[in-house]
Amino acid sequence: MNMATRTKAIYEEGILKPLEKLDLKEGEEVEIELKKSITERTFGIIPLEHDELEEIIEDTEYGSW
Repeated sequence: MNMATRTKAIYEEGILKPLEKLDLKEGEEVEIELKKSITERTFGIIPLEHDELEEIIEDTEYGSW
């Protein structure tokens, strides 16, 4: 049976430790694909009208040029 399971893990002291319980039998062989998780940064775009942008600029200490 070809079953795919997705879980997050943490790497500590040379050991990859799953953050969730895995449905595996002792000694069962698995294939692992590694992908770094980017949870530290979140970026996004918020559409603003010109007057909203001007108001934000005026409300900051850097708004006056």
